[in-house]
Amino acid sequence: MALAESVLGLQLGGLHMHHLLALLCVAVVVYKLSVLLDKRKATLRDMAAFPGPPGHWLFGHVLQMKQDGTDLDTFVKWAQNYPYAFPLWFGPFVCFLNLHHPDYVKTLLTTTEPKDDVAYTFIKSWIGEGLLVSEGQKWFRHRRLLTPGFHYDILKPYVKLMSDSAKTMLDKWEQYAKTNETFELFEHVSLMTLDSILKCAFSYSSNCQTVGGTNTYIKAVYELSSFINLRFRVFPYHSDIIFHLSPHGFRYRKARKVAYNQTAEVIRKRKEALKEEKELDRIQAKRNLDFLDILLLARDENQQGLSDEDLRAEVDTFMFEGHDTTASGVSFIFYCLASHPEHQKMCRDEILEVLGDKDTLGWEDLSKIPYTTMCIKESLRLYPPVPGISRRISKPMTFFDGRTLPAGARVGTSVYGVHRNATVWEKPDVFDPLRFLPENVSKRSPHAFVPFAAGPRNCIGQNFAMNEMKVVVAMTLKRYQLIEDPAWKPKIIPRLVLRSLNGIHIKIKPVDPQM
Repeated sequence: MALAESVLGLQLGGLHMHHLLALLCVAVVVYKLSVLLDKRKATLRDMAAFPGPPGHWLFGHVLQMKQDGTDLDTFVKWAQNYPYAFPLWFGPFVCFLNLHHPDYVKTLLTTTEPKDDVAYTFIKSWIGEGLLVSEGQKWFRHRRLLTPGFHYDILKPYVKLMSDSAKTMLDKWEQYAKTNETFELFEHVSLMTLDSILKCAFSYSSNCQTVGGTNTYIKAVYELSSFINLRFRVFPYHSDIIFHLSPHGFRYRKARKVAYNQTAEVIRKRKEALKEEKELDRIQAKRNLDFLDILLLARDENQQGLSDEDLRAEVDTFMFEGHDTTASGVSFIFYCLASHPEHQKMCRDEILEVLGDKDTLGWEDLSKIPYTTMCIKESLRLYPPVPGISRRISKPMTFFDGRTLPAGARVGTSVYGVHRNATVWEKPDVFDPLRFLPENVSKRSPHAFVPFAAGPRNCIGQNFAMNEMKVVVAMTLKRYQLIEDPAWKPKIIPRLVLRSLNGIHIKIKPVDPQM
Protein backbone atom coordinates (compact mmCIF):
# COMPACT_ATOMS: atom_id res chain seq x y z
CA MET A 1 0.00 0.00 0.00
CA ALA A 2 2.77 2.41 0.96
CA LEU A 3 4.59 1.56 -2.29
CA ALA A 4 1.47 2.28 -4.34
CA GLU A 5 1.04 5.62 -2.58
CA SER A 6 4.70 6.43 -3.25
CA VAL A 7 4.37 5.60 -6.98
CA LEU A 8 1.19 7.65 -7.17
CA GLY A 9 2.95 10.55 -5.49
CA LEU A 10 5.80 10.38 -8.02
CA GLN A 11 3.32 10.31 -10.91
CA LEU A 12 1.48 13.32 -9.51
CA GLY A 13 4.80 15.07 -8.97
CA GLY A 14 5.73 14.27 -12.58
CA LEU A 15 2.42 15.67 -13.76
CA HIS A 16 3.03 18.84 -11.76
CA MET A 17 6.48 19.13 -13.35
CA HIS A 18 4.96 18.73 -16.83
CA HIS A 19 2.40 21.40 -15.99
CA LEU A 20 5.15 23.71 -14.78
CA LEU A 21 7.17 23.15 -17.96
CA ALA A 22 4.08 23.74 -20.11
CA LEU A 23 3.33 26.96 -18.21
CA LEU A 24 6.94 28.05 -18.59
CA CYS A 25 6.81 27.43 -22.37
CA VAL A 26 3.55 29.37 -22.62
CA ALA A 27 5.08 32.21 -20.60
CA VAL A 28 8.13 32.33 -22.89
CA VAL A 29 5.92 32.34 -26.02
CA VAL A 30 3.69 35.07 -24.57
CA TYR A 31 6.75 37.13 -23.59
CA LYS A 32 8.37 36.77 -27.03
CA LEU A 33 5.08 37.60 -28.75
CA SER A 34 4.62 40.69 -26.58
CA VAL A 35 8.19 41.82 -27.44
CA LEU A 36 7.46 41.34 -31.17
CA LEU A 37 4.14 43.19 -30.88
CA ASP A 38 5.86 46.10 -29.11
CA LYS A 39 8.45 46.06 -31.88
CA ARG A 40 5.69 46.16 -34.51
CA LYS A 41 4.04 49.11 -32.79
CA ALA A 42 7.37 50.94 -32.66
CA THR A 43 7.99 50.23 -36.36
CA LEU A 44 4.51 51.47 -37.27
CA ARG A 45 5.28 54.69 -35.36
CA ASP A 46 8.66 55.02 -37.08
CA MET A 47 7.08 54.62 -40.52
CA ALA A 48 4.06 56.84 -39.81
CA ALA A 49 5.53 59.72 -41.86
CA PHE A 50 5.86 57.44 -44.90
CA PRO A 51 2.53 56.31 -46.36
CA GLY A 52 2.60 53.23 -48.55
CA PRO A 53 0.51 50.56 -50.26
CA PRO A 54 -1.89 48.74 -47.93
CA GLY A 55 -0.70 45.35 -46.74
CA HIS A 56 -2.11 42.35 -44.87
CA TRP A 57 -1.83 42.57 -41.04
CA LEU A 58 -0.06 39.18 -40.90
CA PHE A 59 1.66 38.74 -44.27
CA GLY A 60 2.45 42.37 -44.99
CA HIS A 61 3.05 42.80 -48.74
CA VAL A 62 4.27 39.22 -49.30
CA LEU A 63 0.95 38.05 -50.80
CA GLN A 64 1.19 40.84 -53.39
CA MET A 65 4.59 39.54 -54.51
CA LYS A 66 3.50 36.98 -57.07
CA GLN A 67 6.98 35.67 -57.99
CA ASP A 68 5.80 35.59 -61.62
CA GLY A 69 8.04 38.23 -63.18
CA THR A 70 5.79 41.21 -62.36
CA ASP A 71 6.94 42.11 -58.82
CA LEU A 72 9.53 44.74 -59.74
CA ASP A 73 7.08 46.53 -62.02
CA THR A 74 4.50 46.41 -59.21
CA PHE A 75 6.98 48.26 -56.98
CA VAL A 76 7.49 50.86 -59.72
CA LYS A 77 3.70 51.40 -59.95
CA TRP A 78 3.48 51.81 -56.18
CA ALA A 79 6.33 54.33 -56.36
CA GLN A 80 4.21 56.53 -58.65
CA ASN A 81 1.69 56.94 -55.81
CA TYR A 82 4.24 57.34 -53.00
CA PRO A 83 7.02 59.74 -54.04
CA TYR A 84 10.56 59.19 -52.78
CA ALA A 85 9.91 56.17 -50.52
CA PHE A 86 7.33 53.79 -49.06
CA PRO A 87 7.36 50.99 -46.42
CA LEU A 88 7.47 47.34 -47.51
CA TRP A 89 6.41 44.74 -44.94
CA PHE A 90 7.72 41.16 -45.02
CA GLY A 91 5.35 39.49 -42.58
CA PRO A 92 4.06 41.23 -39.45
CA PHE A 93 7.39 42.32 -37.94
CA VAL A 94 10.00 42.99 -40.66
CA CYS A 95 9.70 46.30 -42.50
CA PHE A 96 12.00 48.16 -44.90
CA LEU A 97 11.64 51.74 -46.07
CA ASN A 98 11.96 51.29 -49.83
CA LEU A 99 13.77 54.26 -51.46
CA HIS A 100 13.23 54.93 -55.16
CA HIS A 101 14.35 58.51 -55.79
CA PRO A 102 17.96 59.83 -56.14
CA ASP A 103 17.47 62.58 -53.53
CA TYR A 104 16.57 59.98 -50.90
CA VAL A 105 19.11 57.41 -52.13
CA LYS A 106 21.90 59.97 -51.79
CA THR A 107 21.17 60.39 -48.06
CA LEU A 108 21.64 56.65 -47.47
CA LEU A 109 24.47 55.80 -49.85
CA THR A 110 26.75 58.65 -48.78
CA THR A 111 27.02 56.94 -45.37
CA THR A 112 28.97 53.85 -44.31
CA GLU A 113 25.93 52.32 -42.57
CA PRO A 114 26.12 48.50 -42.35
CA LYS A 115 24.13 46.05 -44.45
CA ASP A 116 20.85 44.96 -42.90
CA ASP A 117 20.54 42.02 -40.53
CA VAL A 118 17.93 40.07 -42.54
CA ALA A 119 18.78 39.82 -46.23
CA TYR A 120 22.56 39.51 -45.81
CA THR A 121 22.51 36.98 -42.96
CA PHE A 122 21.97 34.09 -45.37
CA ILE A 123 24.92 35.16 -47.53
CA LYS A 124 27.15 35.53 -44.47
CA SER A 125 26.75 31.83 -43.64
CA TRP A 126 28.71 31.09 -46.83
CA ILE A 127 31.08 33.98 -47.52
CA GLY A 128 31.68 35.01 -43.92
CA GLU A 129 32.36 38.61 -42.98
CA GLY A 130 33.96 39.72 -46.22
CA LEU A 131 33.80 43.23 -47.63
CA LEU A 132 30.18 42.80 -48.75
CA VAL A 133 28.75 42.28 -45.25
CA SER A 134 31.38 43.44 -42.73
CA GLU A 135 30.97 46.75 -40.92
CA GLY A 136 32.71 49.33 -38.76
CA GLN A 137 36.49 49.24 -38.36
CA LYS A 138 36.74 45.77 -39.87
CA TRP A 139 35.07 46.91 -43.09
CA PHE A 140 37.21 50.09 -43.20
CA ARG A 141 40.46 48.14 -42.70
CA HIS A 142 39.58 45.49 -45.30
CA ARG A 143 38.49 48.09 -47.83
CA ARG A 144 41.82 49.86 -47.47
CA LEU A 145 43.80 46.59 -47.75
CA LEU A 146 41.86 45.34 -50.80
CA THR A 147 41.82 48.57 -52.81
CA PRO A 148 45.30 47.96 -54.37
CA GLY A 149 43.89 44.73 -55.84
CA PHE A 150 41.78 46.83 -58.22
CA HIS A 151 44.50 49.20 -59.41
CA TYR A 152 44.73 49.39 -63.19
CA ASP A 153 48.20 47.76 -63.11
CA ILE A 154 46.53 44.67 -61.64
CA LEU A 155 43.43 44.85 -63.87
CA LYS A 156 45.41 45.25 -67.10
CA PRO A 157 46.52 41.60 -67.56
CA TYR A 158 42.99 40.40 -66.71
CA VAL A 159 41.76 41.60 -70.12
CA LYS A 160 43.61 38.72 -71.81
CA LEU A 161 42.18 36.18 -69.32
CA MET A 162 38.66 37.54 -69.84
CA SER A 163 39.14 37.27 -73.62
CA ASP A 164 40.22 33.62 -73.33
CA SER A 165 37.12 32.75 -71.29
CA ALA A 166 34.85 34.61 -73.73
CA LYS A 167 36.42 32.83 -76.72
CA THR A 168 35.67 29.43 -75.16
CA MET A 169 32.01 30.39 -74.77
CA LEU A 170 31.74 31.78 -78.32
CA ASP A 171 33.32 28.63 -79.76
CA LYS A 172 30.62 26.59 -78.02
CA TRP A 173 27.98 28.84 -79.60
CA GLU A 174 28.97 27.74 -83.11
CA GLN A 175 26.36 24.97 -82.93
CA TYR A 176 23.57 27.53 -82.40
CA ALA A 177 24.86 29.75 -85.20
CA LYS A 178 24.66 26.81 -87.62
CA THR A 179 21.19 25.61 -86.63
CA ASN A 180 19.51 29.00 -86.04
CA GLU A 181 17.87 27.54 -82.91
CA THR A 182 16.86 29.60 -79.90
CA PHE A 183 18.99 28.92 -76.82
CA GLU A 184 19.12 29.99 -73.19
CA LEU A 185 22.25 32.05 -72.62
CA PHE A 186 22.40 32.80 -68.88
CA GLU A 187 23.95 29.43 -67.99
CA HIS A 188 26.58 29.79 -70.72
CA VAL A 189 27.45 33.32 -69.62
CA SER A 190 27.53 32.34 -65.95
CA LEU A 191 30.03 29.54 -66.62
CA MET A 192 32.11 31.97 -68.67
CA THR A 193 32.24 34.63 -65.92
CA LEU A 194 32.99 31.93 -63.34
CA ASP A 195 35.84 30.66 -65.50
CA SER A 196 37.09 34.23 -65.83
CA ILE A 197 36.94 35.05 -62.12
CA LEU A 198 38.77 31.85 -61.21
CA LYS A 199 41.58 32.76 -63.60
CA CYS A 200 41.77 36.36 -62.41
CA ALA A 201 41.34 35.85 -58.66
CA PHE A 202 43.12 32.52 -58.22
CA SER A 203 45.18 32.06 -61.40
CA TYR A 204 43.16 28.83 -61.45
CA SER A 205 42.19 27.25 -64.79
CA SER A 206 39.06 25.24 -64.07
CA ASN A 207 37.98 24.23 -67.59
CA CYS A 208 34.48 24.65 -66.17
CA GLN A 209 33.04 25.72 -69.52
CA THR A 210 34.06 22.50 -71.24
CA VAL A 211 33.70 19.98 -68.40
CA GLY A 212 30.39 21.47 -67.25
CA GLY A 213 29.10 20.37 -63.85
CA THR A 214 31.66 17.62 -63.26
CA ASN A 215 34.03 19.98 -61.40
CA THR A 216 33.06 19.69 -57.72
CA TYR A 217 34.03 23.26 -56.86
CA ILE A 218 32.03 24.76 -59.74
CA LYS A 219 29.03 22.64 -58.79
CA ALA A 220 29.35 23.72 -55.14
CA VAL A 221 29.40 27.44 -56.05
CA TYR A 222 26.25 27.01 -58.16
CA GLU A 223 24.46 25.08 -55.42
CA LEU A 224 25.37 27.62 -52.74
CA SER A 225 24.01 30.51 -54.83
CA SER A 226 20.86 28.50 -55.53
CA PHE A 227 20.24 27.60 -51.87
CA ILE A 228 20.76 31.19 -50.70
CA ASN A 229 18.15 32.28 -53.25
CA LEU A 230 15.88 29.52 -51.99
CA ARG A 231 16.15 30.76 -48.41
CA PHE A 232 15.03 34.22 -49.53
CA ARG A 233 11.98 32.78 -51.27
CA VAL A 234 10.85 30.15 -48.72
CA PHE A 235 9.93 31.96 -45.51
CA PRO A 236 10.14 28.94 -43.13
CA TYR A 237 13.78 28.65 -44.26
CA HIS A 238 14.45 32.06 -42.71
CA SER A 239 14.73 30.04 -39.48
CA ASP A 240 18.26 28.65 -39.10
CA ILE A 241 16.92 25.59 -37.24
CA ILE A 242 14.31 24.69 -39.89
CA PHE A 243 16.79 25.20 -42.74
CA HIS A 244 19.50 23.24 -40.89
CA LEU A 245 17.15 20.25 -40.40
CA SER A 246 15.86 20.30 -43.99
CA PRO A 247 17.29 18.25 -46.90
CA HIS A 248 18.23 21.57 -48.55
CA GLY A 249 20.16 22.59 -45.44
CA PHE A 250 22.09 19.31 -45.53
CA ARG A 251 23.01 19.80 -49.20
CA TYR A 252 23.92 23.43 -48.49
CA ARG A 253 26.39 22.44 -45.77
CA LYS A 254 27.86 19.74 -48.00
CA ALA A 255 28.41 22.24 -50.86
CA ARG A 256 29.80 24.83 -48.45
CA LYS A 257 32.36 22.30 -47.19
CA VAL A 258 33.52 21.64 -50.77
CA ALA A 259 33.87 25.39 -51.42
CA TYR A 260 35.70 25.95 -48.12
CA ASN A 261 38.12 23.08 -48.78
CA GLN A 262 38.89 24.33 -52.29
CA THR A 263 39.48 27.90 -51.15
CA ALA A 264 41.64 26.74 -48.24
CA GLU A 265 43.73 24.54 -50.56
CA VAL A 266 44.26 27.33 -53.09
CA ILE A 267 45.29 29.74 -50.32
CA ARG A 268 47.62 27.10 -48.79
CA LYS A 269 49.37 26.43 -52.11
CA ARG A 270 49.79 30.13 -52.85
CA LYS A 271 51.19 30.77 -49.36
CA GLU A 272 53.68 27.98 -49.98
CA ALA A 273 54.67 29.52 -53.32
CA LEU A 274 55.09 32.95 -51.74
CA LYS A 275 57.27 31.77 -48.85
CA GLU A 276 60.41 33.11 -50.46
CA GLU A 277 58.83 36.33 -51.73
CA LYS A 278 57.33 38.96 -49.44
CA GLU A 279 57.30 41.96 -51.77
CA LEU A 280 54.76 42.49 -54.54
CA ASP A 281 57.26 44.30 -56.79
CA ARG A 282 59.59 41.30 -56.85
CA ILE A 283 56.71 38.90 -57.59
CA GLN A 284 55.40 41.19 -60.34
CA ALA A 285 58.83 41.12 -61.99
CA LYS A 286 58.39 37.36 -62.45
CA ARG A 287 54.67 37.12 -63.35
CA ASN A 288 51.33 38.95 -63.32
CA LEU A 289 49.90 39.58 -59.89
CA ASP A 290 46.40 38.34 -59.10
CA PHE A 291 43.82 39.17 -56.44
CA LEU A 292 45.09 36.41 -54.14
CA ASP A 293 48.64 37.80 -54.17
CA ILE A 294 47.31 41.19 -53.05
CA LEU A 295 45.26 39.60 -50.26
CA LEU A 296 48.07 37.42 -48.95
CA LEU A 297 50.68 40.19 -48.83
CA ALA A 298 48.41 43.07 -47.74
CA ARG A 299 49.59 44.74 -44.51
CA ASP A 300 48.08 47.53 -42.42
CA GLU A 301 49.96 50.31 -40.63
CA ASN A 302 50.86 47.83 -37.83
CA GLN A 303 52.24 45.37 -40.41
CA GLN A 304 49.33 43.01 -39.68
CA GLY A 305 47.86 41.02 -42.56
CA LEU A 306 44.51 39.29 -42.96
CA SER A 307 43.76 36.21 -40.87
CA ASP A 308 43.13 32.87 -42.61
CA GLU A 309 39.40 33.28 -41.93
CA ASP A 310 39.39 36.80 -43.38
CA LEU A 311 41.35 35.63 -46.44
CA ARG A 312 38.80 32.92 -47.16
CA ALA A 313 35.91 35.33 -46.64
CA GLU A 314 37.34 37.88 -49.07
CA VAL A 315 38.17 35.29 -51.74
CA ASP A 316 34.69 33.74 -51.46
CA THR A 317 33.10 37.20 -51.56
CA PHE A 318 34.99 38.13 -54.71
CA MET A 319 34.05 34.78 -56.25
CA PHE A 320 30.34 35.25 -55.52
CA GLU A 321 30.07 38.94 -56.39
CA GLY A 322 32.45 38.74 -59.33
CA HIS A 323 30.80 36.01 -61.35
CA ASP A 324 27.05 36.01 -60.63
CA THR A 325 26.44 39.75 -60.92
CA THR A 326 28.56 40.07 -64.08
CA ALA A 327 26.75 37.08 -65.61
CA SER A 328 23.42 38.82 -65.03
CA GLY A 329 24.74 42.07 -66.53
CA VAL A 330 26.20 40.45 -69.67
CA SER A 331 23.11 38.27 -70.26
CA PHE A 332 20.70 41.21 -70.18
CA ILE A 333 23.05 43.30 -72.36
CA PHE A 334 22.89 40.57 -75.00
CA TYR A 335 19.09 40.50 -74.69
CA CYS A 336 18.85 44.30 -75.09
CA LEU A 337 21.11 44.31 -78.16
CA ALA A 338 19.18 41.41 -79.70
CA SER A 339 15.94 43.35 -79.11
CA HIS A 340 17.36 46.56 -80.65
CA PRO A 341 19.22 45.61 -83.84
CA GLU A 342 19.77 49.24 -84.85
CA HIS A 343 21.80 49.88 -81.68
CA GLN A 344 23.54 46.54 -82.04
CA LYS A 345 24.71 47.52 -85.53
CA MET A 346 26.09 50.85 -84.31
CA CYS A 347 28.01 49.03 -81.57
CA ARG A 348 29.36 46.49 -84.06
CA ASP A 349 30.49 49.17 -86.50
CA GLU A 350 32.31 50.97 -83.69
CA ILE A 351 33.92 47.75 -82.42
CA LEU A 352 35.08 46.63 -85.88
CA GLU A 353 36.64 50.03 -86.49
CA VAL A 354 38.59 49.81 -83.22
CA LEU A 355 39.58 46.16 -83.55
CA GLY A 356 40.64 46.07 -87.17
CA ASP A 357 42.30 42.66 -87.65
CA LYS A 358 42.51 41.93 -83.91
CA ASP A 359 40.31 39.27 -82.30
CA THR A 360 39.71 41.12 -79.06
CA LEU A 361 40.00 44.46 -77.30
CA GLY A 362 43.29 45.37 -75.69
CA TRP A 363 43.57 47.41 -72.50
CA GLU A 364 44.12 50.57 -74.53
CA ASP A 365 40.93 49.91 -76.56
CA LEU A 366 38.54 49.83 -73.59
CA SER A 367 38.10 53.62 -73.72
CA LYS A 368 37.64 53.74 -77.51
CA ILE A 369 34.10 52.33 -77.73
CA PRO A 370 31.89 55.11 -76.28
CA TYR A 371 28.64 54.06 -78.01
CA THR A 372 29.01 50.44 -76.91
CA THR A 373 29.72 51.68 -73.37
CA MET A 374 26.52 53.77 -73.45
CA CYS A 375 24.54 50.70 -74.56
CA ILE A 376 26.06 48.67 -71.71
CA LYS A 377 25.08 51.38 -69.22
CA GLU A 378 21.55 51.65 -70.62
CA SER A 379 21.12 47.90 -70.20
CA LEU A 380 22.43 48.16 -66.62
CA ARG A 381 19.85 50.89 -66.05
CA LEU A 382 16.95 48.79 -67.30
CA TYR A 383 18.21 45.51 -65.82
CA PRO A 384 20.49 46.29 -62.84
CA PRO A 385 22.34 43.08 -61.85
CA VAL A 386 21.79 43.91 -58.16
CA PRO A 387 18.15 45.08 -58.07
CA GLY A 388 18.24 46.29 -54.47
CA ILE A 389 20.56 47.22 -51.60
CA SER A 390 19.55 47.25 -47.93
CA ARG A 391 21.06 48.74 -44.79
CA ARG A 392 20.20 48.98 -41.11
CA ILE A 393 20.93 52.48 -39.88
CA SER A 394 22.89 52.91 -36.65
CA LYS A 395 21.81 56.50 -36.01
CA PRO A 396 18.78 58.65 -36.93
CA MET A 397 18.57 59.61 -40.60
CA THR A 398 16.84 62.77 -41.86
CA PHE A 399 16.01 63.13 -45.55
CA PHE A 400 16.01 66.37 -47.54
CA ASP A 401 12.25 66.93 -47.00
CA GLY A 402 12.56 66.75 -43.21
CA ARG A 403 11.17 63.24 -42.71
CA THR A 404 13.26 61.18 -40.28
CA LEU A 405 13.91 57.54 -39.43
CA PRO A 406 15.25 56.47 -36.02
CA ALA A 407 18.36 54.36 -35.38
CA GLY A 408 17.73 50.66 -36.00
CA ALA A 409 15.39 51.18 -38.96
CA ARG A 410 15.91 49.05 -42.07
CA VAL A 411 16.25 51.00 -45.29
CA GLY A 412 16.38 49.56 -48.80
CA THR A 413 17.43 51.22 -52.05
CA SER A 414 15.39 49.88 -54.97
CA VAL A 415 18.01 50.20 -57.71
CA TYR A 416 15.41 48.99 -60.21
CA GLY A 417 12.94 51.59 -58.91
CA VAL A 418 15.44 54.46 -59.10
CA HIS A 419 16.44 53.46 -62.64
CA ARG A 420 12.80 53.42 -63.80
CA ASN A 421 11.58 56.48 -61.92
CA ALA A 422 9.55 58.53 -64.42
CA THR A 423 10.27 61.79 -62.56
CA VAL A 424 13.98 61.25 -63.26
CA TRP A 425 14.06 59.42 -66.60
CA GLU A 426 11.97 60.41 -69.61
CA LYS A 427 10.16 57.33 -71.00
CA PRO A 428 11.99 55.12 -68.48
CA ASP A 429 11.03 51.79 -70.11
CA VAL A 430 12.54 52.76 -73.49
CA PHE A 431 16.07 51.59 -74.42
CA ASP A 432 17.90 54.83 -75.23
CA PRO A 433 21.71 54.78 -74.91
CA LEU A 434 21.92 58.52 -75.62
CA ARG A 435 20.84 59.12 -72.02
CA PHE A 436 24.51 58.50 -71.24
CA LEU A 437 25.97 61.17 -73.47
CA PRO A 438 28.15 63.35 -71.20
CA GLU A 439 25.89 66.39 -71.64
CA ASN A 440 22.84 64.35 -70.55
CA VAL A 441 24.63 62.72 -67.62
CA SER A 442 25.67 66.15 -66.29
CA LYS A 443 22.00 67.17 -65.97
CA ARG A 444 21.12 64.27 -63.66
CA SER A 445 21.87 63.45 -60.07
CA PRO A 446 24.84 61.07 -59.78
CA HIS A 447 22.52 58.93 -57.64
CA ALA A 448 20.03 58.44 -60.49
CA PHE A 449 22.19 55.63 -61.92
CA VAL A 450 23.59 53.30 -59.25
CA PRO A 451 24.12 49.78 -60.67
CA PHE A 452 27.29 49.49 -58.55
CA ALA A 453 25.80 51.42 -55.60
CA ALA A 454 27.57 54.70 -54.70
CA GLY A 455 29.44 56.42 -51.92
CA PRO A 456 32.02 54.82 -49.62
CA ARG A 457 30.41 51.36 -49.79
CA ASN A 458 30.20 51.25 -53.58
CA CYS A 459 31.25 48.11 -55.46
CA ILE A 460 35.04 47.86 -55.24
CA GLY A 461 35.08 45.67 -58.35
CA GLN A 462 33.06 47.90 -60.68
CA ASN A 463 35.99 48.61 -63.03
CA PHE A 464 36.72 44.89 -63.21
CA ALA A 465 33.06 44.22 -64.12
CA MET A 466 32.83 47.03 -66.70
CA ASN A 467 36.06 45.85 -68.36
CA GLU A 468 34.75 42.30 -68.60
CA MET A 469 31.41 43.43 -70.05
CA LYS A 470 33.17 45.53 -72.70
CA VAL A 471 35.53 42.69 -73.70
CA VAL A 472 32.77 40.08 -73.90
CA VAL A 473 30.34 42.33 -75.81
CA ALA A 474 33.05 43.36 -78.30
CA MET A 475 34.16 39.79 -79.00
CA THR A 476 30.57 38.56 -79.31
CA LEU A 477 29.40 41.31 -81.70
CA LYS A 478 32.48 40.86 -83.89
CA ARG A 479 31.58 37.22 -84.36
CA TYR A 480 27.79 36.91 -84.11
CA GLN A 481 24.61 38.81 -84.84
CA LEU A 482 22.23 38.58 -81.87
CA ILE A 483 18.57 38.02 -82.79
CA GLU A 484 15.52 38.36 -80.55
CA ASP A 485 13.02 35.50 -80.29
CA PRO A 486 9.64 37.22 -79.60
CA ALA A 487 8.30 33.97 -78.13
CA TRP A 488 10.73 34.30 -75.21
CA LYS A 489 10.34 37.44 -73.12
CA PRO A 490 12.29 37.37 -69.83
CA LYS A 491 10.18 37.26 -66.68
CA ILE A 492 12.53 39.18 -64.42
CA ILE A 493 12.68 38.43 -60.71
CA PRO A 494 14.67 40.02 -57.88
CA ARG A 495 17.04 37.50 -56.32
CA LEU A 496 20.56 38.03 -54.99
CA VAL A 497 21.10 39.11 -58.57
CA LEU A 498 18.52 39.95 -61.24
CA ARG A 499 17.37 36.77 -62.98
CA SER A 500 14.66 35.58 -65.33
CA LEU A 501 12.16 32.89 -64.33
CA ASN A 502 12.08 31.50 -67.86
CA GLY A 503 15.73 32.16 -68.73
CA ILE A 504 17.11 34.60 -71.30
CA HIS A 505 16.77 33.32 -74.85
CA ILE A 506 18.16 34.58 -78.16
CA LYS A 507 19.19 33.31 -81.59
CA ILE A 508 22.52 34.02 -83.25
CA LYS A 509 24.03 33.88 -86.71
CA PRO A 510 27.56 34.55 -87.97
CA VAL A 511 28.36 38.14 -88.82
CA ASP A 512 28.48 38.75 -92.56
CA PRO A 513 31.96 40.15 -93.34
CA GLN A 514 30.32 42.46 -95.91
CA MET A 515 28.03 44.06 -93.31
